Amino acid sequence: MANAARRDISPILREVRSFLLGRKHTNALRFEDGVAARTQPPPDIPGGPAHKLSANYYVNRDARRLVKPPSDCTRVLLTEGEKGSASAAKLPTPGKTYAWD
Repeated sequence: MANAARRDISPILREVRSFLLGRKHTNALRFEDGVAARTQPPPDIPGGPAHKLSANYYVNRDARRLVKPPSDCTRVLLTEGEKGSASAAKLPTPGKTYAWD
């Protein structure tokens, strides 16, 4: 079956199509012999820090357990401002704004 002719349009229409495209037309991914093989070699993944350790519990290396709620930086800035001068209590503001209207 590999030597069988691929289906395409008639030779006259093929020439018209080539002229209008300005190049030779290719039927990408239409025929089996033009597609990569479906069987791929298995991946060779190296072992990580938790590879083959008997006392390495999942609880100790779960990154989701390290996540905490976001800290409130305004409270930290206000407490630092109260300790220092009155100008230090001013909260930071964004840079210059553009008035578009």
